[in-house]
Amino acid sequence: MFERFTKDARSVVKGAFAYVEGGGGGQAVEPEHLLLALLDREGSRGSFALAALGLAERRESVRQALGAARRRAGLSQAETDALAGLGIDVEEIVARVEEVHGAGAMAGDRKDKAWWSGRASFGRGAKDVLERSLRVALAQRDRHIGDEHILLALTMRPGVPAEVLADHGVTYESLVRVLYGGGGEAKAG
Repeated sequence: MFERFTKDARSVVKGAFAYVEGGGGGQAVEPEHLLLALLDREGSRGSFALAALGLAERRESVRQALGAARRRAGLSQAETDALAGLGIDVEEIVARVEEVHGAGAMAGDRKDKAWWSGRASFGRGAKDVLERSLRVALAQRDRHIGDEHILLALTMRPGVPAEVLADHGVTYESLVRVLYGGGGEAKAG
């Protein structure tokens, strides 16, 4: 599949690996890392679409929202709200765990990476996003997979990246309008 990736899409994947290997959390590339790498891009179709939707000025807000979700062990705000409805205060749990184990303890970051010497791999969520990006490209009749397809796939998959993007006005529908002028509304499953 990677042979179909454009230079920009490959840069997103490399950037996601750089986030993981640079201490950005965990041992595997996850959808959040793909979004962070997309936010770093300039001069690509994906970065153009984000700028057209006003996200260029709010990149730091997106990064902070992703960081807050990592602090909550990857729970989305919707999941946190659902647990609150059951009487479970996630913020209280996070505070208690951090009190005992230190700030960011639930984020999955390990300060001592000596216990793990392998290279980062793709997590299940990132694999799903990359597979969806192929389906999005095919649905749009594009011959290659670009960073815009990865971005579209992120908005389609339930979870923190889609929630954070939607909170900042970036949805699948708004991206299709910007990227394809409202045409090509067929949603790839």
